[in-house]
Amino acid sequence: MKTATTAKPPQNLSKEAKKWWVKIVSTWRFDDAGLLILQGGLECFDRQRQAQAILARDGITFVDRFGQIRQHPATLIERDAKAGVLRALKALNLDIEGVV
Repeated sequence: MKTATTAKPPQNLSKEAKKWWVKIVSTWRFDDAGLLILQGGLECFDRQRQAQAILARDGITFVDRFGQIRQHPATLIERDAKAGVLRALKALNLDIEGVV
């Protein structure tokens, strides 16, 4: 992965993820498999951002019907999505500093 690729970002990505796509593919060259890994990683990035928005609105805990404090399910979504981003970047051998 030495010279830039000009592949356009997938339409299903958020505006923020599309900016990352453009930044990353303009720096490194990817084959088709690499672009699929990148797309999957950026889809996880979007999912992480969605979970963060839910948590910002609702908080990280809630009180269940028995009056017990429980972990908000979006915390698990955020955790898993973040792990997906990191796995994709690791698979692509990209520097992860500043991305997540």
